[in-house]
Amino acid sequence: MNIESFATGPMWAGFIVFVLAMLALDLFVLGGRKAHRVSVREAASWVLAWVAMALTFGALLWWYLDGTAGREIANTKALEFLAGYLIEQSLSVDNMFVFVMIFTYFAVPPELQRRVLLYGVLGAIVMRAGMILAGVWLVSEFAWILYVFGVFLVVTGIKMLVFAEHQPDLEKNPLLRWLRGHMRITPGFHGEAFFVRINGLRYATPMFLVLMLIEASDLVFAVDSIPAIFAVTTDPFIVFTSNIFAIMGLRAMYFLLADMADRFHLLKYGLALVLVFIGGKMLAMPWFHMPIQWSLGIVGSIILISVILSLKLSRRKPSVSAS
Repeated sequence: MNIESFATGPMWAGFIVFVLAMLALDLFVLGGRKAHRVSVREAASWVLAWVAMALTFGALLWWYLDGTAGREIANTKALEFLAGYLIEQSLSVDNMFVFVMIFTYFAVPPELQRRVLLYGVLGAIVMRAGMILAGVWLVSEFAWILYVFGVFLVVTGIKMLVFAEHQPDLEKNPLLRWLRGHMRITPGFHGEAFFVRINGLRYATPMFLVLMLIEASDLVFAVDSIPAIFAVTTDPFIVFTSNIFAIMGLRAMYFLLADMADRFHLLKYGLALVLVFIGGKMLAMPWFHMPIQWSLGIVGSIILISVILSLKLSRRKPSVSAS
């Protein structure tokens, strides 16, 4: 399969500079290096800011292509970006539930969570970039790999449906057990530090274990989300930009929704259905080409319905009063 992209070298460079500038702004200007509890207002502001930036990017993309490649290509690429962004943003929400589980297990104070998630975002960007490049190469060399991706997504979605209520036991996590067996680890936190020296010996802190588990979860979710976006586009620039916008907004979404995560208990079922739908769409490509706007509408509807049902059912649950 011959994969082509409209993006030029300066466009790639400009987007990477934009991402690095936003990370630097967060880290050095907006308090990313200082431990503090992120308020709901601050988190909501960042969620709205990242959504607005993603939509603005999509609009600029359409404007550029409308003037250089024509209205039809501009409409197609802009819709591909929006669909890819929605898919990646939706699937990243499942990662949020894992963050909640990790922070709860280690009893990480809220004021110490921001920095470790920032490093988690940095690691996720590097991993996604590598996996996207690998995915683009595989699709360009072996067109049939798309059907492998389709089968993988359908199987993953079915497994998510079956095990939606299953809570992993972090005590049995192989990475955590290996780290605990091969490193000196302090019993408590030392602020935001990942390593400390005690009596001349270097110790890892529980915060380092949290970081490793977050990076591992990012890797696992990338394995699901990268194949999913190839169902709507194989343009590497669209794949990369939609992924990055979703990842950059994930941290703010966590701080906004973490305290309400239990109210979105049906969302996992919705995400599982999205994976099954996307995988089925990939498998049906030889016989049926679904317009991108249909995919966008179906994915959006599944997520919206699962959120609405989750909120309605959570309100109906009777409150337990103390006897």
